[in-house]
Formats: sequence, C-alpha cells, structure tokens
Amino acid sequence: MSRLLEWKEKLQLLYAEYSTYIDKGIRFVLALTCFLSISSNIGFMEKLAKPIISIVMAVACAFLPMIVTVIAAAGLMLAHMFALSEGIAIIVAGIIILMFIFYFRFTPKKAIILLLTPIAFAFKVPMLIPIAYGLIGTPIYIVPVICGTIVYFMIKFAKTFSTTITGTNESGMMSAIGTFAKQIFQNKELWSVIIAIVICFLIVYAIRRKSINRAWQIAIVSGIVAYIITMVIASVTVDTQVQYGTLIVGSVVSVVIGFILELMLFSVDYARTEYLQFEDDEYYYYVKALPKVSVSAPEKQVKRINKRQEMDMTENKGATGRLQLTGEADIDKIIEQELMKK
Repeated sequence: MSRLLEWKEKLQLLYAEYSTYIDKGIRFVLALTCFLSISSNIGFMEKLAKPIISIVMAVACAFLPMIVTVIAAAGLMLAHMFALSEGIAIIVAGIIILMFIFYFRFTPKKAIILLLTPIAFAFKVPMLIPIAYGLIGTPIYIVPVICGTIVYFMIKFAKTFSTTITGTNESGMMSAIGTFAKQIFQNKELWSVIIAIVICFLIVYAIRRKSINRAWQIAIVSGIVAYIITMVIASVTVDTQVQYGTLIVGSVVSVVIGFILELMLFSVDYARTEYLQFEDDEYYYYVKALPKVSVSAPEKQVKRINKRQEMDMTENKGATGRLQLTGEADIDKIIEQELMKK
C-alpha cells in the first residue's frame, strides 16, 4: 500500500511539472480515438474516413478547448450520415442540436464526458462512466452521460441500417428513414441502458457522500450491482439483448478502475478517525474528521563525519604506519644478526 501511495505522490509531482504537455497529449489521444471510432464505424464518406484526416483533426484539437473536439466530432458524424442519406442526416442533426441545447444549458464545461461515454461503450465498459463521475461529480453530470449514450446508439443504428438503405429507391429509403427514427426514439435497449446508467450514477453519488467508513468502495460495488440488476431485469421484462459475459467482465474492470480512482483522490486513514463537537450562538456542530494518507518518497541519508572523528582517524592511520615501520626494522635486525653468526 505504501508503494502505491509513493507512486501516487510521484505522479502528482510529475503532472504538476509537465501538466501543459500532459493535458495536450490527453486531448490528442481522446480526439484521435473519437475520430477514428466514427470513421471506422460509419465511414460512408471515403475522403473523410482516411486515418490521416483523423490525425490532422486530432492534432488541431489538442491545442483547442475540449468543446471544439465535440463540435468537430459532431460535424464529422453528420458528414458521414449525409453521405449515407440526407434524411438520416437531418434526423441526426436535429437530435444533436437538441442535445447541445441541454448540454450548454446544464454542463457547458464537461465536454470530456460527451467524448468519453461513446468510447466507454466501444470498449464494453459503459458502467465505468457513471461510476467515475458519480464519485467525483454531481447529479447534473447525468446530462452529458445520457447525450453520449444516445450518440453511441445513433452510430450503432446507422451502421446497422447502412446495408438496408444502400441501393433502395425513394419510397424504400423513406421507409428506412422512418425505421431509423423509430429505432432511436423507441428502442428498448437504448432506454434500458439509460435507466441503468442513471440508477447507477445516483446510487454511487448518494453513497459516496455518506459519512460511513469505506463509503467510496461501497458506492462503487453498489453502483455496479445496481447496473447489472437493472440490465438483467430489462433483459427479462422487455426482451433486450444482454451479453452476460461482456457485462461481467466490464463490471470487474470498472470496479478495479474505480478503486484506483479512490486511491488517487480519496486515500484516507480510517484508523485515525476523529469526532469533533463544537458550537456557536445558533448551532451545535458534530464533525467527523478523516486524515488523508500521504507518503513521500524516501530520501537518501548522508552520514556526516565531524572534525574530531577525522582527527582520530588520522591518528590511527599514523599509528598503523609506525607499527608497520617498526616491524620492518626488527626484521632487518634479525637478518643482520643471522649473517654475522655465519
């Protein structure tokens, strides 16, 4: 545990020193992952689907605010949708405009959540986002999480309907567009996932604010269990398709990342908990104080030798030298006496 805390301190010092470069690197990786994911799933416009386009856009977004990356991703998605069908592009544009209205109204500075949510779905860990932001955020963060979920499902539906729309006549295309709109607004899987995410988020947020020991750990596990139960109930009642193996693996990964997040942001020593009580003219206050755990990296110890020790060492060396000389002189005298006897 102490080794992990030492690494935590080192990472904090490293980020404090190179935060500018690290932030730009994170923006670049996040933007590149988002653009490549869009192009690989709905790359209907071949010119924009090339990886070099995604790389150039990601480099530009690395030096701009995160909201620019969101707008660029929305524009890229609309361009591919337009190449597939003008009607689908209009439907998607209307949904995106509606989401942006809610986003700018409630969480204008949380563009990163909009980008991370579809990426989490792509990596089969959708429960990670409500777990992480339930620990560090407020209930208003549910808005960008829901918007990101809808974006992922729109991309998924467009990829599914691309084979249906291609090569159809005008009447068939209008029917496909109507089916696409119906899939977005009446899809049971989409609304089941949204309900599971909201329940998971609210449970994590409510428990981690409690003044109980291991509140963050209890919140993480409770949120994951609530998400799994909700998805299982949805699978049984409304017949949604749930891949249980993927659900379990994603839940385990989310729990591990949640515990790492707790270590980085909320490492406290419950053994040294203190309960304080004080008052003023109007209130009595009962406070539970949890000391933070911080372990600094071990420092090298340098042993200094004072002047007297140096003098004693010099005298000892001199005495050793004299003893050595005395011994050599005695040997020479013994050899000389033996020669005289002969």
